[in-house]
Amino acid sequence: MAKAGKSALKPIPGLRVLLSNDDGINAPGLKVLEKIAKTISDDVWIIAPETEHSGASHSLSLHNPLRIRQISKRKFAIQGTPTDCVMVGVNHVFKDQKKPGLLLSGVNRGANLGEDVTYSGTVAAAMEGTLVGIPSISMSQVGQRLERIKWAPAEKHGPALVRKLFDQGWPEDVLININFPDVPASAKVGVNVCRQGKRDLGSMFIDERTDARGRNYYWIGFRDVVGAPEPSTDLAVVEQGDIAVTPLQLDLTHQATRRKLAKALA
Repeated sequence: MAKAGKSALKPIPGLRVLLSNDDGINAPGLKVLEKIAKTISDDVWIIAPETEHSGASHSLSLHNPLRIRQISKRKFAIQGTPTDCVMVGVNHVFKDQKKPGLLLSGVNRGANLGEDVTYSGTVAAAMEGTLVGIPSISMSQVGQRLERIKWAPAEKHGPALVRKLFDQGWPEDVLININFPDVPASAKVGVNVCRQGKRDLGSMFIDERTDARGRNYYWIGFRDVVGAPEPSTDLAVVEQGDIAVTPLQLDLTHQATRRKLAKALA
């Protein structure tokens, strides 16, 4: 297990970095991400959703027009999903320019662990970046109460970790998912490269309510479930107070079953 830390970093000459998220253009986590990005590059661009799109997963806006609001030379808000933002960036904003050499998504307000990655718009932005050939990293700050997220772990450890990952590199069909633990800024934090975990299915529920006209409506909610996550998973790593780094592959094929079925159906 490596130790995360802060070091004197200098921007990499010529590196263009694209930032996005699913919490929206005004999210505090995006400001944290910008600070992290500026330790690795002098050429940082932001293309993020106009409003929050948490849980949007890898969705596209196919039935509504996309509207772009340019805030500054390198900052744009898109009325669309995180995936829309990356697509607009690559195919429109950077159409006749140099493409980004790195995409950073986040820092998400709350964890993206276990099955969360299949719902997450934060992870989806990194997924889309990977699909178009940009090395991509999604980042999330774990916290018990979303309105009181402590951003210190991501701010403190993010710059050096992103730099190490970028210098090391990873396969073209892989994205990196990082979750920072909910710990004090002064806490000693390790970096654990781990696998995706699996949550207790009982953590999700449907909250039924009644509006002023007597009609029922529903919210999808999540309970705090106390359990023992499987060792060496992202869930276990953040619970023990370390940073979880999980390489995720885009190819979802289960090879053992593919081989078994191919033999049976030959």
